[in-house]
Amino acid sequence: MAVSAVVTGFMAGFFGIGGGLIMVPILFYIFNFAGIEQAFIMHLALGTSFSIIIPTSIISTMTHMKFKAVDFSIVKTFGAFVAIGVVFGTVFAVSLKTSSLILFFSIMTMLFSLYFLTAKEKINPKPRKINLIYRVICGFLSGFLSAPMGIAGGVINTPVLKMFGYPIKVAIGSSAAVGFVIALIGAIGFAVSGSYLNINVPLSLGFVNIPTFLIFVPITMFMAKIGAKTVHKFDKRLIGKLFGIYLFIVSCKLFYEYFSF
Repeated sequence: MAVSAVVTGFMAGFFGIGGGLIMVPILFYIFNFAGIEQAFIMHLALGTSFSIIIPTSIISTMTHMKFKAVDFSIVKTFGAFVAIGVVFGTVFAVSLKTSSLILFFSIMTMLFSLYFLTAKEKINPKPRKINLIYRVICGFLSGFLSAPMGIAGGVINTPVLKMFGYPIKVAIGSSAAVGFVIALIGAIGFAVSGSYLNINVPLSLGFVNIPTFLIFVPITMFMAKIGAKTVHKFDKRLIGKLFGIYLFIVSCKLFYEYFSF
C-alpha cells in the first residue's frame, strides 16, 4: 500500500487527477487478496478511493494555484451540478455488481485515452464562455460518470475545459479543484450506502476502509505536491500524450480482469 501510495500521489498531482484511476485497480487486488467478499470488492475500492482523493485533491489544487493554473469561476459554476451528478452516480454504482463496475471502468478509461492520444493542443487558445446549459450537462455527467469509477473527474473535466479553449495546464489545475467536490460527495455517498446495506467488511465505514485511508493519505498528499510542481516543467503537448498512454494501459488491464473475474 505504501509503495502504491507513492506512485498514486505523484501521478495525481502530475496529471491533475485524484488518483482514482491508479488506486481503484490496486485496491481491488489488495481487497481481493485480503479475502473480502467479492460482491463488495469493487464498491469498497471505489468508496475508499474517494476518501483518499479528498486531501490529495486539496494539496494538488493549492499547488496549481501557485502557478495560477486554477480558474475558480469554472470551479464554482460546475460545483452544484457535479454534486448532483455524483449523488445519482453513486446510487447507480451501488446497484451494479462488481464485474459490471469493472467493465464500466475499463470502457470509460479507453474512451478517455483515445481522446488524449488524438487531441491536439490549440495554439494560443482563447477561453469561451460556458453557458448554463453546458454547465448543467457537463457538470452532471462529470459527477455521474465519476461515481462508478471512483475518480475525481479529471479525465472528464480536463477534456471538457480543453474543448472550450482552456490550455492544458489550466484545465488540469481547475479539474483538480472540481475533483475535491466529487471526492467529498462520493466518499459520503459510498460510506452511507455501505452502512445502509449493512455489509460485513472489517474496519470499514460503509464502503470506506479506514486502515487503507490512514496509510494512503499522508503519502499521497506529499507526493501530489511534488507531481503538481513537476508538471509545470514539461511541454504541455507531451503531458496530454503521456496521460493518454497511461489510460490506455489501465483500460486494457481492467478489461482483461473483467473476463477473468
